[in-house]
Amino acid sequence: MSKHEIEKLDRLSTMLDSNYRIPFTPIRFGWDFVIGLVPGVGDVATLGPSAFLIYKAYKLGARKRTIGRMSVNTGLDFFVGTVPILGDAFDLFFKANNRNFTLLKRELARRPSNES
Repeated sequence: MSKHEIEKLDRLSTMLDSNYRIPFTPIRFGWDFVIGLVPGVGDVATLGPSAFLIYKAYKLGARKRTIGRMSVNTGLDFFVGTVPILGDAFDLFFKANNRNFTLLKRELARRPSNES
């Protein structure tokens, strides 16, 4: 996978979880939080881009353990996100996509340089 493709996944993760900042605070949020505010469909709508990040990790040959951790992060984000108010607060602070991208970066960094 090229550096450009990794940068695109980083931008996707950032767009979903931390692209914007609440003024005068260190709290960041993204489209996952905003769309998740829509009852019923918001969390389902953001599941697709989150699953895409996991799919790309799989295609890159990430270990099953890493794919599993990414899936747990996404599952938590989805299921807790469906709970009114509590789920919205959870989405604001958990940032599953940023966590998953960090897991992917670590996975790629652990490989010898001739494999990546």
